[in-house]
Amino acid sequence: MQQLISFIQKYKYLLFFIMLQAIGIHLTIRNHSFHKSTFLNSTNFISGNLYEKFANIADYIHLKEQNQQLVLENIQLKNKVAVLNSIEQTALETVSVDSTFFNQRYSYSVAKIIKNQYTKSNNLLLIDKGKNDGIEKEMAVFNSKGIVGVTEKTTEKYTRVQSILNKNSGISARLKKGANYFGPLVWDGKDYRKVQLTDIPRQANVKIGDTIVTSGMSTIFPEGILIGTVLTIGNKHSSENKINVQLFNDMSNLRHVYVVKSLHKLELKALQDE
Repeated sequence: MQQLISFIQKYKYLLFFIMLQAIGIHLTIRNHSFHKSTFLNSTNFISGNLYEKFANIADYIHLKEQNQQLVLENIQLKNKVAVLNSIEQTALETVSVDSTFFNQRYSYSVAKIIKNQYTKSNNLLLIDKGKNDGIEKEMAVFNSKGIVGVTEKTTEKYTRVQSILNKNSGISARLKKGANYFGPLVWDGKDYRKVQLTDIPRQANVKIGDTIVTSGMSTIFPEGILIGTVLTIGNKHSSENKINVQLFNDMSNLRHVYVVKSLHKLELKALQDE
C-alpha cells in the first residue's frame, strides 16, 4: 500500500493530466456526432481485426479435425457409390430385380500410415488399423492418387502392408483404354517412383503416356484404381512388352489410405481352389 501511495505522489501531475485528457476525449465523443462516429468506427475496425485473427487461429487448431471429418465423409461416399454401382450392375445383368437385394462387392475403411519403407528391396508399411477394425490379410490399400499395397499380416490394432515397392508384389494391372490386356505389376528394386508392367502382348499397342490401372482380375483390388502412366516401353523385337510405369503416388510421402475389403473373396477363392 505504501508503494502505491508513493507512486501516486511521485506521478500525481502526470496522472492528473491523463485523467483530464480522458475526460476531454469522453466529452468530445459524447457531444459531437462526427467524433463519436469516428471513434466507434475505429474501435469496430480494431475489434473486427482481432476477431478475425482469433477466428483464423481457431480454424487452424481445428484443421486436423476437419480433415479427418472430410476423410470419413469420403469413405462414406465411396461405400455409397459401391452400393449404387452394384445395384446398377445387378439391374443390367438380370431381368427381374429385387429392390431389397443388391450385390455389393467391396467395402471401404480409412487408415493412417504410421511407418513407411521405400528404399529397401522388399518394402513394408504399417497402418493404425487391425483386426478390431475389420482389417484382414489380403486387402487392397490405396489412396486418392493410386495403389499403395496389400495387407499382409494383422494384429488387434495394427496391420503390416506389403508395398508395391516390394519384389514379391505382383498386382494385376492393365491399360485404362483399349483392349483388355493385363499382366503383373512388379518392382525391380531400383527407383521408388517407377514400377514395371510385364507380360503385355506386343499387339496391345501401348503408347508413352497411357494410363495404367488395376485390372480387376483378382479377388483383392477393384477394377480401375489408378497406378501411373507409361514411361518407357521395352524391346520392340520381344513378343512381350516390359513397360516402365511412372507412379501417380509419391511413395515416399504417404499418410491416409483406404483399405478395401472384397466381400466376395472367399466365394471366388473357393471356386478357384477346386
